[in-house]
Amino acid sequence: MRTRVKDFIEISDHTSLDRLITTLTAIRDSLPENAEPELKMRGDDVFGRRLSICYFRELTAEEAALQAKYNDTAEGAEEIAAIAQKLDEVGFQRERKRKAA
Repeated sequence: MRTRVKDFIEISDHTSLDRLITTLTAIRDSLPENAEPELKMRGDDVFGRRLSICYFRELTAEEAALQAKYNDTAEGAEEIAAIAQKLDEVGFQRERKRKAA
């Protein structure tokens, strides 16, 4: 399973274009095949600017186990439906709001 990851790169205000190109080329060459990387500039003049690189990569075994824990499974869906059914059966009466005098 693939997931999108974000990597933040801080670029100082006075970086040469050659150094920036060299850095971005090294990052691109280190990415996995079919990563489909995207580059965005974020920030403003007050808090500074940074480049944000997003790309796809395969999940590690630990990440996949955590992801599976929170995925919508048939067993989890049945449990949620049962709880929703119990909540629908609980009776309640709404209180009317009183107008301020």
